[in-house]
Amino acid sequence: MKKIADLYFRLLKLLIVLCMLGMVVLVFGNVVLRYAFNSGISVSEELSRWFFVWMVFLGALVALRERAHIGLDSLVKRLPPLGKRFCLVVGHLLMLFVTWLFLSGSWQQAQINLDVVAPASGLSMAWFYGVGVVFGVSAGLILLHELYLALSCRLSDAELVMVKGNEAAEEIEHIQHQQAAAGRNA
Repeated sequence: MKKIADLYFRLLKLLIVLCMLGMVVLVFGNVVLRYAFNSGISVSEELSRWFFVWMVFLGALVALRERAHIGLDSLVKRLPPLGKRFCLVVGHLLMLFVTWLFLSGSWQQAQINLDVVAPASGLSMAWFYGVGVVFGVSAGLILLHELYLALSCRLSDAELVMVKGNEAAEEIEHIQHQQAAAGRNA
């Protein structure tokens, strides 16, 4: 199962790179064509916007799995393991609720806009809103898996804090502790 998840997230990273590449090619090509040849790519702005939206949502999924989102963990780090587990469970339940709202809203928008076509490309607007469905399902599965690990006590004490450490901040904290210890010894 882990291999399938790893493959899925490698695919997401590839799609993110392709979205970025598509945006750069379309926007740069459009600028060059406008200034050099007084013409342009009619779908450039629309597709660039779509690529950007897909890139953001797919990147948010990768960040969720890698625990790379910005967070404040100063209080949670100081709690005992039971308090950390409680905070993780409550946080995940709240995120699952919001993910459900997002998924159901995106699904409704995709269905409503299934027959609506984008003005420049002629593509169905369901593709634009479909990324919310992909995000909602994938994020829900990630959150449910982590919630299961937390409730079954399969997460270490460090894994109960859902924010990756900032190496610079940790180094500063380490230096401050060393200075405080040196001050007490002097």
